[in-house]
Amino acid sequence: MTELLVPILTMTALGFLFSTGLVLAYNKLKVEEDPKIERVSEILPQANCGACGYSGCRAFAEAVVKGKAPVTGCPVGGEETVALIAETLGVDAGEMIKMVARLHCRGTIEAAKSRGCYSGIPTCYASHLIGGNKQCSYGCLGYGDCVKVCQFDALYMDESGLPVVREDKCMACGKCVDACPRNLFELHPQAQEVLVFCRSEDRGPMARKVCKAACIACSICARACPDAIVMENNLAVITDFKKIDPDKIPDIEKCPTDAIGRIHKDEEIDEG
Repeated sequence: MTELLVPILTMTALGFLFSTGLVLAYNKLKVEEDPKIERVSEILPQANCGACGYSGCRAFAEAVVKGKAPVTGCPVGGEETVALIAETLGVDAGEMIKMVARLHCRGTIEAAKSRGCYSGIPTCYASHLIGGNKQCSYGCLGYGDCVKVCQFDALYMDESGLPVVREDKCMACGKCVDACPRNLFELHPQAQEVLVFCRSEDRGPMARKVCKAACIACSICARACPDAIVMENNLAVITDFKKIDPDKIPDIEKCPTDAIGRIHKDEEIDEG
């Protein structure tokens, strides 16, 4: 009996000693979490979409409280969320600029010439790997990878074969930007109404040959507004939307292929 009792007591004593050591170490080394992190996390929409640049809403809350991220960093929550976070942290909310996704392509089924019949996996990524189903190697492939990843129902494919952005629903999460294998989506301030609807860097004759809506590097837009538009690699590039003179927009829209112009031509330009 004694032979069994000694090891049992020894193991019990060692267990007590180690557990006491762990408790003391935990109390000594533990990091107290700022209660504001929990409060900010509860304010956030819990979309965990990554639009803020962090892995999820909890990670973003920690970054905001620690001053590593701006209170305006959650585009999904909108102005109300920003205001609540700012109030919780006792800081100025600042100005939140509404961002939306924009597609840089007008290569519809009618405008862009087909390369042939594609019968592979019906995704943009798969089609892109073999060169795509259109002669233009820069244009939209039309299989809706962007639509599939949008969790806010802000994108749909229309009959023209291109994705359309519902700007009232777009939360600028950037999922469509990441999903497009040809980098045709960008996030822009909603106030930016003038856009280059093309990504082709082909020379003018070739670009026009494969797509009726391609930028042909004619430089009409750049000459009309040189302070805001330049030509780079056979493509018009807007360097600063705020420098576009509203009075020059009709001249910019003399583009023979409509590769640059207003997104909503029937609405007034917001100079925002």
